[in-house]
Formats: sequence, structure tokens, C-alpha cells
Amino acid sequence: MSGEPATPDERVEPAEEAVRQAAGERRTPDPVVVGVGLLGVLAVVLWGIFSQESLGAFGARGLDWTIATFGWFFVIAANAFLVLAIVIALSRFGRIRLGRDDDEPEFSNLAWIAMMFSAGMGIGLVFYAVAEPIDHFRVPPPASGVAPETGAAASVAMQYTLFHWTLHPWAIYAVAGLALAYATFRKGRGNRISAAFHPLIGKRADGVAGQAIDLLAIFATVFGTATSLGLGALQIAAGLHIVAGVEEAVSVELIVIGALTLAFVVSAFSGLHKGIKWLSTTNVVLAVALMFFVFVVGPTVYILDVLPAAVGNYLAGLVEISTRTGAFAGSEWLGVWTIFYWAWWISWAPFVGTFIARISRGRTVRQFLVGVLLVPSGASAVWFAVMGGSALRAQTTGSRDLVADVEAGTEQALFGLLDTLPLAAVTSVVAMVLIGIFFVTSADSASLVLGSLSSRGALYPHRALTVLWGVMIGAVAAVLLVAGGLGGLQQATIMVALPFVVVMLGLAVALLKEMAADPMAGGGPRRTRPHGLAEAVRTARSYQEERLPRTRPVRRWYVLRRPEEPDDRENPERPRP
Repeated sequence: MSGEPATPDERVEPAEEAVRQAAGERRTPDPVVVGVGLLGVLAVVLWGIFSQESLGAFGARGLDWTIATFGWFFVIAANAFLVLAIVIALSRFGRIRLGRDDDEPEFSNLAWIAMMFSAGMGIGLVFYAVAEPIDHFRVPPPASGVAPETGAAASVAMQYTLFHWTLHPWAIYAVAGLALAYATFRKGRGNRISAAFHPLIGKRADGVAGQAIDLLAIFATVFGTATSLGLGALQIAAGLHIVAGVEEAVSVELIVIGALTLAFVVSAFSGLHKGIKWLSTTNVVLAVALMFFVFVVGPTVYILDVLPAAVGNYLAGLVEISTRTGAFAGSEWLGVWTIFYWAWWISWAPFVGTFIARISRGRTVRQFLVGVLLVPSGASAVWFAVMGGSALRAQTTGSRDLVADVEAGTEQALFGLLDTLPLAAVTSVVAMVLIGIFFVTSADSASLVLGSLSSRGALYPHRALTVLWGVMIGAVAAVLLVAGGLGGLQQATIMVALPFVVVMLGLAVALLKEMAADPMAGGGPRRTRPHGLAEAVRTARSYQEERLPRTRPVRRWYVLRRPEEPDDRENPERPRP
């Protein structure tokens, strides 16, 4: 060894070699993680089958305790992730590439955004597009102080809808995805949550501690995804009732879950580049087509008024509404809406973060964060302005009593809006197809992530294991629907997300610690600190001392030359003492 410090290129080479090895590696499943994970999920499924009332009661008590004790924790954590994502994007870390320094993005920008958007929001965007603005219009947040069903209530309704669906959720996904993409493609570790904890716990991330972290991520992913699939089943069943007259019943919802789970199995066997990519692109096309139709045939001018007003109102009040807790008013409302959303997004973080990391190789950190944080947030704002704005207009003009639709069932609100527009039967079928494809892409992406988490971070887990996880997600969604309906889905999401908040915070600390030492961020050998004023004064003093005769002591930092003293520059031959 030469003993000289490694150059930046030398220090990243081992990581680059590891990335090249991991990219083609098919790692075997971890028997501990697979066994404990499947047994835990199966236990909940059996509990719901044989004791529905007991499971429902446990969920209700657990939800009340979680919100009352840790509601503040969810609020602070969500804000911390947003601030962190913005700071990293603007910092020197933004130039780091997620992979080798010369890697190029694996997917085109359109395909990348489509897959990211379909995985990150999916069914929820369709389910709450009309229901949430109308529900806030009907019962405004208590802390807002506005009267129900007024113009002020409509403004607050759009403000809180954007608050729940734009920057905060995507910041949560961005932090998780960035930590995983960096650990996987920059450092050459497996694509699993525990791999990002090496800077904090070292080799224990590959042992029991790492398995525990991955199991928490698995449980959060299963229940968070099951919530979305349950919402999709509820809405498709409502659409079938409205369009085809099929009676709404739990049995119909279970048939919907079974049919879409079967469709997911077909998609899973086609692989990432074929199945998920094609379905995600189809999703985006259908969603844009439906939104454009509502925009054109609906209250176009009113929608154009709503978009800037809602975005401006949201940004102006962002600090205030994002720091509200249940300390002074509205703790119950906060638990049903804001805390549920933060828990839902956090429970989706291991799934969406791992999936986004998987498709983001070759992008810089800044490209990644700007893309993940701003593009889907902007698209969500436009979506809710069109769908929610149209719903508020229909309600206030009396063309449809959407408040009554929401009171009858949240899943009916979208179809109520479409019924006020031309071609209602056609657009309702399109909406159901859109929800169905969102169901498949969500289950497909989640099962791929679960397969990776339970296979020591393999980028290409065994398809049989992937399908098994997808079937388990469908089973959990069915059980939670039977046990408690929409309320049961929300209860499970919040309780499972609580321990994973701690994991997410640790993930953020590990990410910062590791990026700080990255050569591409200037984290190599310590650079010389720029000289300040004091150093300039010392340099000037030294220069003057060198010019004076050495027999004369210098008592001050400046010296005034006397006229009789010759200048060296005028007499260069003058001998020095």
C-alpha cells in the first residue's frame, strides 16, 4: 500500500463494482423474514375470519390510543420529512448520482413518472377526488372556524385536500426512496430497508436487527396496500350498483377483490418492464382522459378559478395547517383525516420508496427529489382542482346533492359527479376500469417490493414469492373489509404505521450521515479553509518584516519607511545583513 489517501474515483470503485454484481443477482429468500412475515399476516387473516367482532374492537381501541398518545408524533414527523427533502435537494448532495458516476436513467421520464404516480397514489386519488372536498365542505375542520356549506367552507375544503395529497406525502416517499436508491445503486447493497441502516448499526443491519427492520417494513406495506385495495373494491362495487344495478353487498366486494387479485397474478408474471410499466402508462392515459373530459364538459371557467386560488390558499397557510394538532380543538377530526393520511403515507413509504428506488437508477439526487416532490404534487393539484372543483360547483348550484351521496357512502361521490355530466354511463365504466388497473398496479408493485424485502434485497425476487405476497395482500384487504369496512381499513393503517415512523426517522439520519462522506458531494479529503481577514493581516505583517533590515526589531504590525532608508527595489545590489 502506498499510504496515500484514496482519490474520489478510487473510493467509489468498490461500491460501483458491488452495484454491477447486485444488478444481476437473484438472491435467495430469507427464511426468517419470509416465515415470520407470512405467519404474522396469516394470523391477522385467521383472526378476521374466526372473530370479526374481536378484531374490530381491538382496532377501535388501538386507534383511539394511538391518536390520543402519538398524534403529535405523526404531525412532527411528516413536517420533518418535507423540510429534509427540500434541504437535500438544494444542498451539495443534489449532485450525487444514484449509481455509478456515468450511469444513465433506466426509464424515460414519462415512464418513470407514470410508474411513480400509479404506485404512490393510485386508488386513493380516484376514491377521494370528489369525496374529500365535499366532506370538508359539509363538515369543515373545527380549527378553521368557518360555517359548513359556505364559500369559505369550499375554500378550506380545497386547501385541506391539497394539504393531504401534495407535498407532504411525496416528501415521505422521497426520503424513503432516496435512502434506498442510494444504498442500492450507489453503495451496492440490497434493495431493502435495512440496507440503508449500515451507517447507523453497521453489520447488524445484515443480522437480526436488519431482519426486524425489514419485517416492520413488510407489515406496514401489507396493511397500507390492503387499505388501498379495500377502498378500490368499495368503489368498484358502488359503480357496479349505479351502472349495472348490481346490489351492493360484502360478497360483491369480495368477488371484486378476488377478480382483481387474479389479474394482478397475470401482471406479476409478465415482469416489471412489461406488466407494471404498461399498466402504469395506461393508468395515466385513462386518468388524464377522464380529467380532461370533466374539465371540458364541466364548469371549465370555475375550475380555472379554483386552481390558482386553491394552490395559493394552500401555500399561504401551509405552516399553520401543517403544525396543527388536537391540543386545542378538533382532535377527532384530525384523527379521521390528517393523522390517518400521514399514517397511510408512512405505511406506504417502504413499498413506494422501495419501488421508486428500484426505477430511479442513474438519476441525480436533485433530479430524483425534484421529480418525486414536485411533479406528482403538481399533477395531484390539477386533478383535485378539476374533480373537486367540479363537485363543489355541482353542489353549490344544486345540480346534484353530493353531500347526500357522501353521507350515503364515500365511495358513491365520484359516480354522483359523473352523473351530472354527459355520457355518465361511459365515464362511470372508465372510472371503474381506472380503479381496477390502479388496484392491479398497486398490488403488483407492492408484491414486487415485498418479494425484494423478503429476499435480502434482491432486485429480481422469485415470481412465486411475489405472487404469494400479492395474494396475502388481497386476503388482508378482504378480512379488514368484512371486519370493519372503511373504518377497519383506517384503524389497521394507523396502528401499523406507528412503529414505522421511528424506522423512517432513523432512515433519514442514516442517509444524511452517508451522503456527507460521498466524494461526489465534496465529502472526500478535507479542503483547506478559505483565509479570512486575520490571516490577511498576518500575511501583510510577514511580508513587511521580510523587507526590513533584520537588525532592526519590529514592534508594530505596520512599519513606516524613513526617507534615509533605501528601497531594495531601487538598489537591488544592496547587500543584506
